Amino acid sequence: MAKASDNTRQLESELIRNLDGEVKFDNYSKILYSTDASIYQMEPIGVVIPRTTDDIIATLELANKHRIPVLPRGGGTSLAGQTVNNALVIDFSKHLDKILEVNPDEMWARVQPGIVLEQLNRQVSKYGLQYAPDPSTTNRACVGGGIGNNSCGAHSVIYGKTSDHILAVNVVLSDGKPASFYPLQKAELDSKLSSVGLESDIYRNVLHICSENSNQILERYPNIMRRVSGYNLDKFLGNDPVDMTQMIVGSEGTLCTITDATVKLVRKPNSTSLVVIHFDDVSGACDAIPEILEHRPSAVELVDRMMIERTRKSLGFSKNINFIEGDPGAILLVEFYGDSSFETQSIANSFKTVLSRKHIGYASIIIEDPSAQANVWNVRKAGLGLLMSAPGNAKPIPFVEDTAVDPAKLGEFVRRFNSIVLTNNTEAAYYGHASVGCLHIRPLVNFESQDGINSMVQIASEVVDLVTEFGGALSGEHGDGIVRGVWTERLFGPELYQAFVSIKRAFDPNNLMNPGKIVECPPIAENLRHQFYKYRNQKPPKLDFSPHTDILSAVEMCNGMGACRKHSGTMCPSYIATKDEEHSTRGRANLLRSFFTGQLNEDKLAIDRIHQALDLCLECKGCKWECPSSVDMATMKSEFLYSYNLIKGTSLRTRLFANINSLNKWGSYFAPISNWLTRIPGLKLAIHHLLGIHHKRPIPIFARQSFDTVFRRRDILKNPINGEVILFKDTFMNYNTPTVGTAAVDILEKSGFRPIVPDLACCGRPMISKGLLDQAKHQAKLNVDLLIPYVKKGLPIIGCEASCLSTIREEYPKLLKSDDSKLVAENTFLIDEFLADLHARNKLSLQFNKKDKNILLHGHCHQKASSGTKPSLNLLNLPPNFNVYEIESGCCGMAGSFGFEKEHYSLSMTIGNQNLFPAIESAMGDWEIATTGISCRQQIEHGTGKKPRHVIEILRDAVV
Repeated sequence: MAKASDNTRQLESELIRNLDGEVKFDNYSKILYSTDASIYQMEPIGVVIPRTTDDIIATLELANKHRIPVLPRGGGTSLAGQTVNNALVIDFSKHLDKILEVNPDEMWARVQPGIVLEQLNRQVSKYGLQYAPDPSTTNRACVGGGIGNNSCGAHSVIYGKTSDHILAVNVVLSDGKPASFYPLQKAELDSKLSSVGLESDIYRNVLHICSENSNQILERYPNIMRRVSGYNLDKFLGNDPVDMTQMIVGSEGTLCTITDATVKLVRKPNSTSLVVIHFDDVSGACDAIPEILEHRPSAVELVDRMMIERTRKSLGFSKNINFIEGDPGAILLVEFYGDSSFETQSIANSFKTVLSRKHIGYASIIIEDPSAQANVWNVRKAGLGLLMSAPGNAKPIPFVEDTAVDPAKLGEFVRRFNSIVLTNNTEAAYYGHASVGCLHIRPLVNFESQDGINSMVQIASEVVDLVTEFGGALSGEHGDGIVRGVWTERLFGPELYQAFVSIKRAFDPNNLMNPGKIVECPPIAENLRHQFYKYRNQKPPKLDFSPHTDILSAVEMCNGMGACRKHSGTMCPSYIATKDEEHSTRGRANLLRSFFTGQLNEDKLAIDRIHQALDLCLECKGCKWECPSSVDMATMKSEFLYSYNLIKGTSLRTRLFANINSLNKWGSYFAPISNWLTRIPGLKLAIHHLLGIHHKRPIPIFARQSFDTVFRRRDILKNPINGEVILFKDTFMNYNTPTVGTAAVDILEKSGFRPIVPDLACCGRPMISKGLLDQAKHQAKLNVDLLIPYVKKGLPIIGCEASCLSTIREEYPKLLKSDDSKLVAENTFLIDEFLADLHARNKLSLQFNKKDKNILLHGHCHQKASSGTKPSLNLLNLPPNFNVYEIESGCCGMAGSFGFEKEHYSLSMTIGNQNLFPAIESAMGDWEIATTGISCRQQIEHGTGKKPRHVIEILRDAVV
């Protein structure tokens, strides 16, 4: 790590004294902000997380005083290197994320730059409005970042770019002075031009530069909708009111810092129809675009075979791919807006008739159902992550992925582009906004070899010439940054390039605002992420990270796209609660990568700092399921904790939680005395201080009779018509909630099965979560050896605790790396999943009563990350009078022992209070709460006072 200069230390000290926000100059914070979704890594000087506009003004004033560069940053999802720099990073996404004002009548909103697009749309949707720009990163990208990039999205064919939706911006100039930019009429402009100061200098210089270069602007600017390369000099020709917002949009933080923006809103469509057209190849799909545009679609998006194949192999997205027919080389998603479903259906049907008559595509399907349409769009939006999920060193890298040409020329352009790719001995993925001629084309490049880097440079150079020949733009929405900024002069010519440099100097005389982007960029192959790796830690991992070779290869699946920073779903609960970068999956991956590649090897405290960052990972597995690249942070954390325990030792609390099976066994043996003891206030306080178990968290009730005892006394079903099954007796079923086990036995028997309950060991999940992998492996071996004879006889293994079942199915093969463990895993099912499958095959013969019941279902995180909650929903919907609703709750916040630990208790409750607790408390009438995990039951009962039950217990109530 580079040592801080005296100037930097002085800046840090003054920032701390003058700001209400957070100031971070430690090595770990700098690593967290050293990457984005691009191929680059640049260590910042420090990080400021402002709380107020005054914080931003003070930061710019001090940076100007000390001549320290500044980088405004939102979600950090940029693909061209815009949001990394050797500068002071200002992160707007944590605190400056509010809507300041909405005018639904005039259809505009004033917002802070850190607000996420999805959050903005959610809040204005009550007026029937939305913010039009919709890049695929809407669930984590910020409005300020979209302004910086001049972002567009799938619907730009009807809505245009961000520059078409900005009414005004309040900014802080590079000297720390605030300014307001909006369209100026002549009198206001004359006043600006006659004044003194940086703001007036900007107006004088911009108008002069644009006037002097008007001929070149008219001659060299690409005449297409999707041009965001360079600065917007073309907006300052003619007699329109002078609108300096148009220079700020697309400037990538190189001119000033935005503190708030007034944005236009548009009406939400009443109805949409989607037509999916299948083609044999990409160029054929592109050739069809001019004809398709004649029908005035609201969007036309292309997805190629490579993305389709990656989707089929994705844990979280494979279920969304059922709209594909055959084996297309490419598909086009053609959407139509209308005032009613009747209108959009008529448009779609007429359009399909034209496709058939003109032999466009080999198949086309119409999708009307909104949820089915959402599945299709989710695949398209996950494109970047899905492509980057391919194992191996060669990845579809973003460096020429943002070219834009006239849609009428797109087919020939793609053929020529592909020729360049093939000539350089690689292949490329194609997807994106075919409607406006902006495809995201990603050649596969191996950055771990010099040949691969040389290939990247060669392809990029040839593509610049191709784009220039076609009158296109190198960037249609992702911006120039470094990766395209290095070619700005070749695209626009030396005169316009010098005009861009002059614009930069007019706004930023001291070159402090995100320098080295758009103009005066470093070479394309400098600052590459892999160049920072000092070595590769070759220590064999304890767990099997296949298809990756080691933990670093698994970490490298994180490409920085930031899907973990979204505010909905399961991933990542601690980030959603704290909004701290280090508690996102991306942040943790950054720290792990730096640790395993030696960037932190000089810091003796590194292992403790990494442990601190991983400590708030709830191991929910949401990242493995919801991240398009399937980054599995839960497994990485277990592997790291294994090494950490070897070095640091294992605490008493860790050993107690890891052996919860033994504790619960003794608790049940001594019940009810044990239950009485755990509720003595003095004892709870002692446990709080001695063992670190929070005194407010209730200790689970121990059953006086274990499930083992109950089951042994039960009459065995004779002559089962459907044979035998293995019921996995988990710790909590056995010692805390035996009613779950008896309900499962009842249902299985009524379904014609005889349950066998072997005397198995604890599944090992508590040990895995604490990094005690040797003990977990021992448990896994005991259980697999006991279960494999049953499995080889064809008996399935059925369980009720989602976390335990997830352990057998996912962790046992990683621990044991044996064929037997894989066979056991393949034949293990959550009881919801097993019964729902029987019903789907018409083999479930249960009879139900007609009792009315309203049910709220909360799915366990590990269930969502494997089989999903659909089996539970299907099962609960079998009784005719059950009314079932799934809570959109994400993680409950309990996560096994996490919510018991005193340092995590507050965060655990914060997570529960975000969606889960309010949804339950606001339910009107008599609702029963259904879950599939003991942690969820404990958390809901503690947080709401309601008493949830397992899905199988509730179902049993309805069986006759």
